[in-house]
Amino acid sequence: MRNRTTVARALSYGSETLGAMSQTPPLRARAEIDLAALRANVRALRARAPRAALMAVVKSDAYGHGIVPCAKAALEAGATWLGTATPHEALTLRAAGIQARVMCWLWTPGGPWREAIEADLDMSVSGLWALREVTAAAREAGRPARIHLKCDTGLGRNGCQPADWPELVAAALAAEAEGTVEVTGLWSHLACADEPGHPSITAQLDLFRDLVAYAEKAGITPEVRHIANSPATLTLPETHFDLVRTGIAIYGVSPSPELGTPADFGLRPVMTLAASVALVKQVPAGHGVSYGHHYVTAEETTLGLVPLGYADGIPRHASGRGPVLVGGKWRRVAGRVAMDQFVVDLGPDGGAVAEGTEALLFGPGDRGEPTAEDWAQAAGTIAYEIVTRIGTRVPRVYLNEDSDE
Repeated sequence: MRNRTTVARALSYGSETLGAMSQTPPLRARAEIDLAALRANVRALRARAPRAALMAVVKSDAYGHGIVPCAKAALEAGATWLGTATPHEALTLRAAGIQARVMCWLWTPGGPWREAIEADLDMSVSGLWALREVTAAAREAGRPARIHLKCDTGLGRNGCQPADWPELVAAALAAEAEGTVEVTGLWSHLACADEPGHPSITAQLDLFRDLVAYAEKAGITPEVRHIANSPATLTLPETHFDLVRTGIAIYGVSPSPELGTPADFGLRPVMTLAASVALVKQVPAGHGVSYGHHYVTAEETTLGLVPLGYADGIPRHASGRGPVLVGGKWRRVAGRVAMDQFVVDLGPDGGAVAEGTEALLFGPGDRGEPTAEDWAQAAGTIAYEIVTRIGTRVPRVYLNEDSDE
């Protein structure tokens, strides 16, 4: 196995390109993606649901971590399905040569149904319009489409309403008889699995069981029935059925602080976001900092410029609150986060910090750095958003690409 800190894949993001190199490069900024941690997380989640297959959800560029490297690492660790929101994300996996089962669920009229059928994808159908489009595409392709019928058990987003379920099931059975579809899955999505004890969990589970039983009695023979997301996989074994869909948890982020920390579940954060301090300077007391002068220095002090901003995904809502580890100490964003940069007040003794010093925004916390959850608290959001929004201008540096098994 290669050195565990080797960057071994050349990737281009915007104008910054990484080639093979023996150490982390001195970049403006970087998001280090620890694929060994991701593989370990997948194994930990498989242990939580030992009787169910595991789907690694890699939508939104694997929650900002990089869809293809993360998909491959998840499969190496025992995931047998991959999940995406859009068909274009799923087709990206196929273009990369990934042949595992891939399900995509967010369709709009006129979507690339035929391309998805020819790429051997599993597709979600929530209504008659989608069934009509996928069966027409299957006739054109000359082969059946694999579909999962989705029921809305209470989330109120996508999925067929219970009152319309019999009609959708009957139409799917007719399409199966025609040879244009194979119903390979029945599924739904939980609304409040990240809120322990929420009454909607039991209500949705009961309804899901009823709708599945109806479909099976009518003649549907699904390969998999699935409703569990990350929080349900971690805490609700009764939701596991045949397949669990794990998204944020495979990236080592807790789906909810109320459920526990990543460490509580045996998970490790996969992304570390860092930058090189671009400028250090002394300023007098009363000096305004960044747009609007919402921060004014209370005394003579040292300011450090961190070259990341909201164009890179740093939340502007964290202005004045976002934590950063610089020079061995936690600092806070001083003033407003700008498009490309923000400032930290290093204090009167901040002269020990120099240009090029590493600023750690978040990571696993091993070096005392903040976590994605700390940034979520500072921005009034969830950790999902913190990692997913890190933009393509920030290069991803992949660590431990070789499988550790």
